[in-house]
Amino acid sequence: MTPESVLTIVTESLTVTTMLAAPLLLSALATGVLVGVFQAATQINEQTLSFIPKLLALVIALIVSGPWMLQVIVNYTQTLFTNIPQMIG
Repeated sequence: MTPESVLTIVTESLTVTTMLAAPLLLSALATGVLVGVFQAATQINEQTLSFIPKLLALVIALIVSGPWMLQVIVNYTQTLFTNIPQMIG
């Protein structure tokens, strides 16, 4: 294995990781901002108020984007496994 091939594998793996994490992180971020605006508007300073909406948003995001996330990780793994002979030789 050359250093370039290792760098390519690392770059691809970080890209796939970012793609898989993005839907969940963005939904949690959007929900947190909306709950924060609601708390600021109503002056409710309850720390646990944002937990349940974020949890529900994450579950919905996982249900919606789960099949796509599974397809991305399966494609990456299949590509990685099929390229093992070229990496070794």
